Amino acid sequence: MNLKITDSWKNILQAEFEKPYFEQLINYVKEEYAINKCYPEPNQIFEAFNLCSFEDLKVVIIGQDPYHGEGQAHGLCFSVNEGVAHPPSLKNIFKEIETDLAIPYPESGNLERWAKEGVLLLNATLTVQSKNAGSHQNKGWEQFTDAVITIISEKKEHVIFLLWGGYAKKKGKKIDQKKHCVLTCGHPSPLSANRGYWFGNKHFSKTNNYLKNNYLPVIKW
Repeated sequence: MNLKITDSWKNILQAEFEKPYFEQLINYVKEEYAINKCYPEPNQIFEAFNLCSFEDLKVVIIGQDPYHGEGQAHGLCFSVNEGVAHPPSLKNIFKEIETDLAIPYPESGNLERWAKEGVLLLNATLTVQSKNAGSHQNKGWEQFTDAVITIISEKKEHVIFLLWGGYAKKKGKKIDQKKHCVLTCGHPSPLSANRGYWFGNKHFSKTNNYLKNNYLPVIKW
């Protein structure tokens, strides 16, 4: 399996990679990929890190699981491969951007462009079995992504964390809110959005305003 992660993050996370739980996790993932159809592709498991260097990181969006349907997941939370139909949560994200920033609804659901601008699109669990949501939870990924959030909080300043829904908010306990900006609201899933917990959050304009106020380049959402 190709599980490479860019040097920018490798150096920062090296101590985590050497812990026993992480070795067990990777052995579990290798075994799962050998016997079951899993997503994303092995070389894209760390894609969120590979497209957004630690140095360039300005925003963190926390998802839960990768998509478990054919051709959807490619290592970035909420994002889908080029040409793939937009899942409901992604549609609601784009609709909020449309009203918040008057940006037209995009054709592509691939969010690589955000990652390259400094948005870490981090799922709490980085792998999943095909058509089996949550199948790789509680195997070690959550401990790893908790460590990632803690390290970002400790080593960076003025990062914006977008925590959507209860699960992401729990991950937010690792963040030093005196150093960073934490924005929370309901999840963009239809269940939450239709109850009034998503639309109108203005997280995208608020993010750019915070970046401007700290003399950092804004994100082209």
